[in-house]
Order: sequence, then C-alpha cells, then structure tokens
Amino acid sequence: MKSTSFAAVSSSPTIPKGQSGASSGLSIGFRGRSSVPSGGKGKSIATGNAGDVIPFKDLTLGRHEGELQFRLIHFWEAWNSLTKVLIGIEMLLIDEEGTVVQGFIPYGRIETYRRHMKAGGTYRLNKFFGSANKTNYSVAEASVTITFSWNSVLSDLEDSTIHFPDDRFRIQGYKEFDAACDMKGALYDYVGHIKLVNGQVPNDGLLLGEAGIAAPRRVDLHVQTHDDPVLKLCLWDKAASEFCEKFRASGGAARVILVTTLNPKRFGVLSLSSMTPTRVFLDGDVQETRDYLSWLNSNLEVANKVKPDVVVKPEPASLGELFAYMKQSSAKVAWFECTATIDDVVHDSRWYYIGCGECHTKATKGATTLMCKKCGKDKIVGVPQYLARLSVYDNKDQAVFVVLGDAGEELFGKKASDLVESYYQANESVGADHIVPVPQAMVDTIGQTRKFIVKVSTHNLDGKTQTLTVTKVLPLEAPGPETKSGESVDGEPVNGGEDHAAESVKRVADGVESAVVKRNKCG
Repeated sequence: MKSTSFAAVSSSPTIPKGQSGASSGLSIGFRGRSSVPSGGKGKSIATGNAGDVIPFKDLTLGRHEGELQFRLIHFWEAWNSLTKVLIGIEMLLIDEEGTVVQGFIPYGRIETYRRHMKAGGTYRLNKFFGSANKTNYSVAEASVTITFSWNSVLSDLEDSTIHFPDDRFRIQGYKEFDAACDMKGALYDYVGHIKLVNGQVPNDGLLLGEAGIAAPRRVDLHVQTHDDPVLKLCLWDKAASEFCEKFRASGGAARVILVTTLNPKRFGVLSLSSMTPTRVFLDGDVQETRDYLSWLNSNLEVANKVKPDVVVKPEPASLGELFAYMKQSSAKVAWFECTATIDDVVHDSRWYYIGCGECHTKATKGATTLMCKKCGKDKIVGVPQYLARLSVYDNKDQAVFVVLGDAGEELFGKKASDLVESYYQANESVGADHIVPVPQAMVDTIGQTRKFIVKVSTHNLDGKTQTLTVTKVLPLEAPGPETKSGESVDGEPVNGGEDHAAESVKRVADGVESAVVKRNKCG
C-alpha cells in the first residue's frame, strides 16, 4: 500500500464557544450529520450517549462506546498502489499520557471529517472501532488502530486544563536500522547532522536549484548520528519538497535534520527511504533537533571524524563472486562494484523502451495515448530509455549485463532519446514500430573495461536468471603518467558514490517485462 499525502486543512468554520471544560464547536459524524452540542459540562458529547474517557494504552479490539481525547499530530491520504484507488485517511494521534496510536477514516467517511481536521488540533471522538494495527510499515507502537465507524462523532476539544504533548518521536540509530533492513516492518525516525546534500558539502552558499525546488522528486542526503557510520537518506516527493523549502529558508546553513517514518533498504549500502507519512524537521524546529544541535556545537571533533566528502561505495566483487553470492541462502538484494570488459552488444532485441517522462516506468499503450501505471496518468509523454544488453567478461567468468536509464547515458555518452530521434530523422520512411538497429555509439564501447555498479535482484536470488542489472557506470580513469617523460597527467576523478537515479532505475526495472530482460520515486 502506498500513500499520497496532502496538505492539512488550515482553517475551520466559525464555531460558538462553550463553557470551560465542555465540548465546544461542531460535533461531526453520526451518518454525516452535524449537530451543535448543548453546552453541557463534562467529557461527553451531546449527540450520543456519554461515555468514559479511554486512555490509548487501554484500547482493545472491537466496538467502543466511550470517548477518546487526543491531539492530531499528522494525517495523510492512503492509496492502493496497484489500483490507484483512494482507501482512506491515515492519522497519527497522541493522548494526554503521551501514548501514540494510528487512526484510520475509511473512504466513505472522508468528506464527513476531513474538512474539520487540522494537524496540531485537539479533538474528542465518541463511538469508534478498535482494529488490529497493520504489521507492515506501521507508524505507532500500539497494537490497536482507531477506526472511525458509521456513528462516530468527532468534535473540537477546548479544555485548557488538559495538556497534550506536541509529538513523540521513535528515534533509532544505525544498528537498529541495519537489523531491520528490507524487512518491511515498522517505520522509525532518525536524527543526525548533515554531511552531504546531493553530493555537496552544506554551507552558507549551498542552495538547491530553483528547478529542483519547483518540482522535486528526490533529494539525496548523507547523515551521521554522533560517531555512527554515515547513512544515505533518500527523500522522495513531498518529503523532498519539504526539505528543499526549509533548507532554502535556512540559507543553505541547516546542519541537523530529523526525518520521521523511514524505511531501511539496501541499495548497495544501507539507505533510509522516506514514505508518505514522512515529516522533515531542521535545526530549531523541534526539541529533538535543538538538543542535537547543542550536542553538535559542543562535539565538533567527534562529528568531524568522518570527512564530509566521504561517500560509501558498494562492495567490489568479481563476476565469480557475484554468482557465488547469488547462490547463498542468506543472500539479499544488494549492489556491488564490478570491473568487466565489454565483449559485445546484444543485437537481437530492442536496446531501448518507451518510458514515462516523469518516473521512467515503462509506458502502456492505450487506445490513442500512452499511459503510466505508476503515475496513474492516462496521457503521458513517452521518452526512450536505455534497455541495452551487454555480454561482458573478467579474468575468469562471463555474464550478461542489462544497462538501464541514466547508466546507459553514462556508458554510451548520449541520451537514448537523442539516438532514437536521430535515427528516425535519417530514416523518415520507416514506421513507428520499426526496430532501431544498435547505434554506433553503443558498438564503440566494445573492448572497453569499465567499473559497473550492478544490482543483485530478486530474480537472481530465485535462480530465474543470472542476468545482472547495471544501475551506474563509473567514469573512465585517465591514463597514468609515463615515467620516462616525467610529465604529470591529472586523472579524471572517479565518482564512487551511488547516483541519485538508483531508486528511479529500480522502479524502471520493475516496469520492464521479464520476457524482454529476463530479470523494481517518489515517497
């Protein structure tokens, strides 16, 4: 299940104020009707039978007639990632005792409640159902989710004597995330100091480009907690936008970041990926970032033990070591750096596919337009993307590599769209379904020895195929100096870091038909 977030309602209707300690404002619910409370004192709501206030820690499964009192920390839309159907509203709630639970409003009741909800507002809820908390990607420790039922009544709570904590974070470190990697379990929070922003060391002059802020899909950070190893942090879609906005407001000087509800995955190295409920806080936003910033200012020698320009590289491996790894029962999806020589470019299949211009997922043909299953759009602009198959070898073994997306541009020096366009311009008489022959730019790479970042995918571990997916091709190193002349030659720097398109390439790979390849951003 994947969600697409939306902005919380920032305004509410004009509401008559009640007496202190009493329910005030509109009571929303009970088959969608709105009723004004009678102003009676106590913890009950006038539209239904009064019930006892239930602490979150005492919640049980099943129907409840009592009352809940809470602060609404955050809420977001939940969508079915396959059918693109809106399922409902998910919420994060906290009560007076600081217990956090997850809430859910089914699709049919969204309009009844959403327009009256505001992140940070305090509410009372009468009549609800206790559902079992989901096991995958849960955002709260409690085993019970508060589900709004047909007769639930939500109203404002303006009792000034009740103090609700603003938030409660579930912060974990490197070891905990490493142990939970690729498990699809609970989503936890992370705080640390920023080492890199899109590969650059943050400073007062570092501002993300306007184009990246206007429509960001991904921001890559490298973050470290105290003296733990550096973690790669991938922010997608709304989380990327939120970071860009706050980072630009800081003048590029923000140093501490707290990101909530992160999913640990291994893209060659341990990475934390944002999800739909993810929120981003910098420097002085919350007490946790203020505390960490205070520590950072007092422990600069510890924070600087790892150089800011260090980017952890995928582990080097030969082709034989890759094949041996794929046979291990404990093997997981992982990325490796592999040096190999290109022996040939496969000519008997298409070397490109038509992908979505936004997410690069393989486009689907509609009646008159191209569609994208991932974006959910029925009219998209199709862009050719690399899908090249290479026969490679090293000292002992041979293999087949599939080169996708940006990795193809890195290897062949040109965009796939440019090569396709130039071919059709030179051959105006051919039809749209004509198979474009392998371009000379691709043939010219035969004989080159290159360093590839390759992905060991699920289909490799299942034994379905040994074909390996290339997600990045490292630049060629310049030849070393000739000692006889004494001249020095400046080598071209090798970028050992993972590229920012690794996740988008993964999603492209998900969309490629297995019959073609035999072998997957935002959140």
